[in-house]
Amino acid sequence: MTKTVTLRLKEEVYKLFTEAAQAENRPLSNLIETAAFMRLREQQFVDEEEMNAILSDQDLLLRIKKGARQARSRRGRFVD
Repeated sequence: MTKTVTLRLKEEVYKLFTEAAQAENRPLSNLIETAAFMRLREQQFVDEEEMNAILSDQDLLLRIKKGARQARSRRGRFVD
């Protein structure tokens, strides 16, 4: 089920969005939804370069595994 969201934009931002939507021949709402979705996906997942860096850091991997074990057993502490 779709949901309706009200969004306030500055005039110059609205103009940029509408021009981009027109250039791509699609509705403004679709342009905003797609852009927001892509941004969220970029933040949720690491790219290949980042993943290689993570996997090559043995100390980090050990700390991640330790933290996962502690979380499963409901031990450890939350750190901001």
